[in-house]
Amino acid sequence: MSANPLAKPAVHRVRFEPVGIEMEVEEGETVLDAAFRQGISLMHGCKEGQCSACKCVLLEGDVELLKYSTFALSDPERESNHVLLCRTLAYSDIEVELLNYDEDLLSRSIPVKDYPARLAAIHPLTHDIRLVELAIEQPLKFWAGQYVDISLPGKNITRSFSMANPPAEPHRLRFIIKKYPEGAFSSQLDGGLAVGDRLSLRGPYGTCFRREGRQGPMLLIGGGSGMSPLLSILLDQRASGETRPVRFFYGARTRKDLFHLDLFAELAREMPDFAFIPALSHAEPGDDWSGETGFVHEVLRRHLGEMEGIDEADAYTCGPPPMIDAVLPVLQMGGVESDRIYFDKFTPATR
Repeated sequence: MSANPLAKPAVHRVRFEPVGIEMEVEEGETVLDAAFRQGISLMHGCKEGQCSACKCVLLEGDVELLKYSTFALSDPERESNHVLLCRTLAYSDIEVELLNYDEDLLSRSIPVKDYPARLAAIHPLTHDIRLVELAIEQPLKFWAGQYVDISLPGKNITRSFSMANPPAEPHRLRFIIKKYPEGAFSSQLDGGLAVGDRLSLRGPYGTCFRREGRQGPMLLIGGGSGMSPLLSILLDQRASGETRPVRFFYGARTRKDLFHLDLFAELAREMPDFAFIPALSHAEPGDDWSGETGFVHEVLRRHLGEMEGIDEADAYTCGPPPMIDAVLPVLQMGGVESDRIYFDKFTPATR
């Protein structure tokens, strides 16, 4: 006898300890996707079994794991009942111990939804960075610093990009995107896509969003298109009226790789204690550059020792993985508490 194709998938209960949160997951749905659907924001990163951000311990129940990287989950860890929630399929009620969780994140959860979008504009910012504007009819609620998955219908191309605009602008989303010679998505930005083309969004995702109501310094550290979520956080910080000190360290190769300088000058005039600190790693003779030189983590190290209240600082960093790997130990050795360092470490595209 064949299975009924109209039968609903089995539904199982998931309980997360030590927070005591419960939800449902359908067979064939990963635990992380089920959490997104029901507005439960768990710690996550790549969503593809590559980064280990959603690693947990299975306490009870039967599960199966989809394909994952042993860099994210080693064989000994798997043998001791560790799982990656983005790869976990449940075949019974299960209980999971969260190894990493953020109560602020859980309290500000937003359900992940699909949004039809239309390409409104593409503007060149540098020779290889574009500002992409998308118009959506249904407003996207998100926290400053979060991202969405953008898909090109009919092309089987989906990539993750952070919003550059603040949450107060939910109908017209801006994205700062770096072009790569072989980039399946970014190569479409110079002629492959036209104003009016339809795209689809899914989100919001990400744990690197602005924390509110704090008094210590805010540190923003980025490079390349990593400016996108940091700019969203910065613009949201301006709108909040909070007066904490804000320092934005931005790494670029040469003077021609810098952009939005007029905007940062405007923000410096409007905000009570803000400074934009660009750093050029390969300044050229014709740059006429009198600012900071060196890699951004080196410039950050020099400034941390001069800042007051660093033990109460919040740090947000986004950029190429090697940059983040260099920045994190500088922040920790400079006195920033590890639980107040936030980042989204995007791994190379696998789809």
